[in-house]
This record gives sequence, structure tokens and C-alpha cells, in this order.
Amino acid sequence: MKKSLFSFTLPALEKEMESLGHKPYRARQIYQWLYVKNEYDISKMSDLSKDFREFLNENYSVDLPKIIKEQRAKDGTIKLLLEYEDHGKVEAVLMRYDYGNVICVSSQIGCNMGCAFCASGLLKKERNLTSSEMVGEVLIMNRLLREECERVSHVVVMGTGEPFDNYDNVLNFVHIINDQKGLSIGARHITVSTCGLVPGIIKYGDEGIQINLAISLHAPNDEIRKKIMPIASAYPLDKLMEAVKIYEEKAGRRVTFEYIMLKGINDSLSCADQLSDLIRGTLAYVNLIPYNPVKEKPYERSPQSTTKAFADRLMKRGINCTIRKEFGTDIDAACGQLRVKYGGKEK
Repeated sequence: MKKSLFSFTLPALEKEMESLGHKPYRARQIYQWLYVKNEYDISKMSDLSKDFREFLNENYSVDLPKIIKEQRAKDGTIKLLLEYEDHGKVEAVLMRYDYGNVICVSSQIGCNMGCAFCASGLLKKERNLTSSEMVGEVLIMNRLLREECERVSHVVVMGTGEPFDNYDNVLNFVHIINDQKGLSIGARHITVSTCGLVPGIIKYGDEGIQINLAISLHAPNDEIRKKIMPIASAYPLDKLMEAVKIYEEKAGRRVTFEYIMLKGINDSLSCADQLSDLIRGTLAYVNLIPYNPVKEKPYERSPQSTTKAFADRLMKRGINCTIRKEFGTDIDAACGQLRVKYGGKEK
């Protein structure tokens, strides 16, 4: 089976070239073709010898996922349904902010976390995505954006799947897109999100990288969290907050707590008070997320006035927070809506 050239960090590709009897600079040449010149036909990599190009073609691949369906929302959001070689499918979403183009990358086909409000868990996990497949999500979106003389500037690993359930592939992906000789997406422009896998959070703090960390919290106490997030039974809030403090001490980075606003579930002022008490003393801030409808789920969005009052209460109690801007709701591309649907049917 051919190795994907998109699966290699630059140091790993340099070692690969050395193992083949070539100088390390061959890796830098390949990286430039792939990530700077956007050339995915090995035969056209003209500063490599013909024999070497033939060898690469026989032993390595530069395959990108196939676009099965492309949707564009009124606000400019792009959602792609992508298919890989084994016919596995995922969705990737591009959101346009004032500060840049943000792609939401999926890390697994399906998800086993089972969050009660989320569409992604309707399809159980089939497999992890490889780092090369995640790189493919970014490159295929960049190919579309080049038509508009734009590119992906920020990456959030917040699509389908739990990134820390696919830890090694996600970290490899992060290093590939961050490399200055590759896509050169700045570390602080990359965010990895977890629903709260404590061992992954602690391990992430040991990596020595400046990549952002977001945690899907969504509840101020264990009673509510266990009802909407099964992971809370394995890792209750005391263990989660202990891991957050360990991460902050080791990494010196603040955490973003994602908090989806569910009408009558977690949106009371009492919940705001409990939430502020829970995270006080950390470097974290809260990102309040308006709930996006999922027809199979019974939950409703908190009224705008409730969300604003919740945010005001947090701010008055010394907790920094923002209310997330919505993107792509009309094409089911907003937070919590990603799922693999094709021809009107879920796959």
C-alpha cells in the first residue's frame, strides 16, 4: 500500500528521504510542491529527477478526498461532503470571519461520545481519520478558495469526532499544517477541541506547543452534564478541572470553555453562577453557543435575551465570555449540526 506524502511532518519526511539514500533537502522540495505550489501531480515536480519522480509515483500517493456535495450558505459558509478512498465520508465547513477563513475539520468518521444535543453522534464511530485525510480536508478547501484568491487561515478541529480519541493522528496533522515550510498556519490560529478526555488534556499539556485548546463543557455541574454528555460519567467535573489546571500550568495557555445554550436545561442565572464558581481561578474564558436545531433531538435554543443575561451574569462575576457568531445554519453547517448526509439520507 502506498504511503501518503500528506502524512509526513517535514522532519519525518526528511528521515524518510534519508532512508531512501537521498539528502534531507529532497523533503523540503516535496513540501514546497505540495504546500506552496499546490502541485499534486508528482510527475510535474520538475526539480526532482525523472527516475525519482517515477519511484515516488510507484510508492507514494498524493490523493485528496473527493467532493461529493458542496453547499454554500447565505452568509458565505461552505460545507463539503467529502469521500475517501474506502468510501468513508466526512463533512468539513469553512466559516468566514473578519479576521480570516476558518475551517472546521473532522477527525473521525462518526463519533462515539454520544452528546445528547449533537447531530454528529447519530452516526457511531466507524474509524479514525489519518493525519493525511485531515490534511486533505484543508487542501481541498484551499483549492476552492484559490478561485477567490483566498486561503484557509485558521483551523479548528471541532467537526465530527473526538480529537483526543484520535490523539496521534490529530497531533501529527497539527504539526503538518503548522510547519512554516508547509501551509504555515500559525499555532495560535489552530484550535483542538475535546469533550473532556482527561488523559488527553494532560498529555496535550506536555506537548510544548502553542496550539489552542477548547473544552466542550456545556454544563455547570455533574448532574446536568451527565444527562447531556456521557463522558461526564467517566470524567466528572472535579477530575476535568484538575486536568485543566495541570494543562494551564504546563502549557502556560488558557482554555476556552464551549457552552451550548439549551432552553430550560443549562441556561438559568443559577447555572451562570455555578459556572463562574467552577472555572474561577483558571485562565479560561467561556464561549456561549446558541443551540442549532437537530430534528432528532428534543432540545430548543435559549432565547437571545436569556443568553445575553447569562453572559452579563458571567461578566459581572469576573468571567470573560463571548457569544459565538452563527454560521451556516441554513445548510446544517453550524455547531452541533455536522453529520454525513447524501441524497437526503444519512450515511
